[in-house]
Amino acid sequence: MTDAKYPQVRVVTERLLNPDTVERIINLIVATGGVRRVILNGPRIPAVVSVGPAKGSRNIHDMRKIIKIGEQDVQLEVHVGTIVLELENRDFIPAIREACEKGFTTFSFYLQEGRYMKTEPSLVDYAKYGPDADKDIIGLAEPGKSGPVILQGTK
Repeated sequence: MTDAKYPQVRVVTERLLNPDTVERIINLIVATGGVRRVILNGPRIPAVVSVGPAKGSRNIHDMRKIIKIGEQDVQLEVHVGTIVLELENRDFIPAIREACEKGFTTFSFYLQEGRYMKTEPSLVDYAKYGPDADKDIIGLAEPGKSGPVILQGTK
C-alpha cells in the first residue's frame, strides 16, 4: 500500500467513553468540517449473549445505545476507546484538536497523526467485496455485518 492521500488522525483517551460522551465529541468533530471517514474502535458489545447460561438472550448493556450524529441515528456496537478520522487535508487538524479540548473536560486525551485505516484494497478485500469494491468503505465494515453508516456531508 502506498502513502495515504488524505491525512489520518487518531483520538486516544485514557478510558473508554460512554455513549453520551461519544455523541458529544463526534458532533463537535463533525461540525469542524473536513472529515471524510470516521471509525469508532473499542471492544465489541454483541446484541445477543453468545456464551454462558444466558446464551441466546438479548444483551442488555448500558453502552449499546443509539446516538445521534448530526441528524442521523447510529447504533453503537462497540464501547468506544479510540476515534480514527480521515481528513480532507492537514489544515483541519487544529480544529479537530480544539473540538476535542472542548469535549473532553474531565479526563485527558491525545491526538496522533499517522496511518490508521486502509487506503487501498488488499487481496482479502478483493475476496470479500469483489473487484468493483467501493474504495471509500474499505476497512470500515465487515461483509455480512451491519454496513458503514454514511452521514450526509455539508458540501
